[in-house]
Amino acid sequence: MNRIGFIVASVLVALMVLSSTLFIVDQRQFAVIYGLGEIKEVINEPGLKFKLPPPVQTVIFLDRRVQTLDSPETRPIFTAEKKSLVVDWLVKWRLIDPKAFILSNGAADMRNFETRLSPIVQAAFNEEVTKRTVQAMLATDRDAVMQGVKARLADEAKSFGIEVIDVRIKRVDFSANITSAVYQRMVSERTRVANELRSTGRAEGERIRADADRQAEVILAEAYREAQKVKGDGDAKASALYAQAFGRDPQFAHFYRSLDAYIASFRNKTDVMVVDAESEFFKAMGSGAPSGARK
Repeated sequence: MNRIGFIVASVLVALMVLSSTLFIVDQRQFAVIYGLGEIKEVINEPGLKFKLPPPVQTVIFLDRRVQTLDSPETRPIFTAEKKSLVVDWLVKWRLIDPKAFILSNGAADMRNFETRLSPIVQAAFNEEVTKRTVQAMLATDRDAVMQGVKARLADEAKSFGIEVIDVRIKRVDFSANITSAVYQRMVSERTRVANELRSTGRAEGERIRADADRQAEVILAEAYREAQKVKGDGDAKASALYAQAFGRDPQFAHFYRSLDAYIASFRNKTDVMVVDAESEFFKAMGSGAPSGARK
C-alpha cells in the first residue's frame, strides 16, 4: 500500500510539474518567458508551448490586438493667433515588440503605458495646433494635423515597441470662457442684423402703404371725376328730354311740376300745410290744370 501511495503521489507531482511547464498561447496574445527576472524568450506564434517549471521560469501574456487611447482630459491649446482651443483626440496603437515595450515601460502593464503615452500625444498636438489658426483648425487643416501628429509619434512608438495605426480628432471647440464670449458676440451680431431687417421692413411697409394710399386717392379721384362726368351727361340728357317734353305741352309740364311739389311737401301722412287756396301752389288744382289732369 505504501508503495502504491508513493507511486500515485509521484505521478501527481509529475503531472503538476508537467502542467507547470506547459502553457497555451492564444493568437490574440504575445507570451513572454521570464527566467530569474530576465526576459528569456518572446513567443509570437499561437499553440501549446513549453517552459521550465517555476520559479525557474514564468510566463506573462500581452494583448497584441489594436488598442484605443482617448484623450484623458481636455486641456486648452493656443493657436497661432493666441486663441484657446480644446481638442479631443484618440490614438489607435498596437504592440509589435513585447521586449522593447517591457524594457521601456518597466512593466507589462498596458494601462500604465497609456498613462505615459497620453502626455506625449498631447505634446504632439500642441506642436501642430500652435502653427495653425482657429479657422484652419475648424475647417481646413484637420487631416494635416492628424497626419502631423502621427508622424511625430512614429519615432517614439518604435522605442516603446508599439505601432501607431491611426490618430483622430474627435472634437475641436473653444474653451469654456471663450465659448461664452463668442456666443454673446454671436447673439449681439444676430440681434443687430434682426433690428436692421425689422427697420428695413418697417420702412418698406410704410413706403408700400403710402404708395397704396396714393394710388387709392388717384383711383377715387378718377372714379369721382368719371362719375361726375357721367352724371353731368345724364343731367344734360335729362334736361334736354324735359325741355323737349315740356315744350310740347307747357300746361302739362306746369301740372307735372306741381305734382312733384305736392309729393315732396306731403311725404308723411301727418304733415299739415295751411295756405291760401288762391295761392300759386294750388293753381294746378284749379282752372290752370290741363283738362286731362282735372279728371
